[in-house]
Amino acid sequence: MSGHSGGPWGGGGNNGSGGEDDNRGSGGRKPDNEGPNIPEIDDLVNKGREQLRVLMGGGGQGNNRGSSGGGAPAGPQLTRGTVAIGIFFAVAAWLAASFYTVRPEENSVELLLGDFLEVGEPGLNFAPWPFVSREVIAVTSERNIDIGTSRAGMDAGLMLTGDENIVDIDFQVVWNIDNPEAYLFNLADPPQTIEAVAESAMREIISQSELAPILNRDRGAIADQLSGLIQTTLDSYDSGVNIIRVNFDKADPPEPVIASFRAVQDAEQERDRVQNVADAYANRVVAEARGQAAQILEQAEGYRARVVNEAEGEASRFLAVLAEYEKAPEVTRKRLYLETMEEVLGGIDIILLDEGDGGGQGVVPYLPLNDLRRTPAATTGGSN
Repeated sequence: MSGHSGGPWGGGGNNGSGGEDDNRGSGGRKPDNEGPNIPEIDDLVNKGREQLRVLMGGGGQGNNRGSSGGGAPAGPQLTRGTVAIGIFFAVAAWLAASFYTVRPEENSVELLLGDFLEVGEPGLNFAPWPFVSREVIAVTSERNIDIGTSRAGMDAGLMLTGDENIVDIDFQVVWNIDNPEAYLFNLADPPQTIEAVAESAMREIISQSELAPILNRDRGAIADQLSGLIQTTLDSYDSGVNIIRVNFDKADPPEPVIASFRAVQDAEQERDRVQNVADAYANRVVAEARGQAAQILEQAEGYRARVVNEAEGEASRFLAVLAEYEKAPEVTRKRLYLETMEEVLGGIDIILLDEGDGGGQGVVPYLPLNDLRRTPAATTGGSN
């Protein structure tokens, strides 16, 4: 074992003594006649160093050895071909750094020493490096910004309504780049600016509306209004951003009070139901009262007309009697007397007996003539 102190590929001073062991088995040292030798690391480093020295115009080892030996310099020299190759690779590297490709969904902005130069079109573009640099950005792809409590984990979605309620809103702003130059130079942090503008616009809209419409029917209208307000604000900044749409995802009461809010909603619905019943009853009663009032008015109008007609008839009759009285006062007076007595005595149950010529002699003074007159009528009615 002491003979393998250099390892399976190691050499050292045991090469001579270990030659017999090296030829045994495959685990020993690789024989020289079985293939090319693997170069040592030191040899590779030395060769690279020598080639670099030659390219830099220095002499090779042979030259140094020759110099030391006092002979003429030998080895590779810096020739025109070497210089041409170097220039070729330098130009190729510069062209590779200067040409760039812009895909159809992208635009590029070229900068000359840090100042805006022009906007590159889709395809192959040339920007001579290092004087002209470029920035390639995607302009047609949709970018999203989520704002709300559930997404951000903050209070960004809690907003105050116009009727002093708090609503928890989650929404998403979808946008892309409309003007690459304005997008790169006019806003320091475009996504953060868009988020701040969208949140501010939503708070403004919510503050002008009541809670119930926000939770129920006005989500689409609010999304449209919000999209327009965000675009107007960003256009005033000359941001180069286009708002594609706003997705109004959620509008609920805050989580800690949602149970109480639903209880209030149920109570309000019950109130509305009872109020509708009361309104129906009131409408029915008022209609009946108005009908009765109209009926009473009609009856009063009929009574008035009847009384007036009767008064006018009495007056006419009186005038007629007066005219007759003026023509024949005595006859008229007697006629009036008889008519009055007929009217007064017509309803009295009295039997008059003429006492002249013995007409009343045969009548018993206590005979109940009135009862006798009523009895047949009563009997007839009872039999019926």
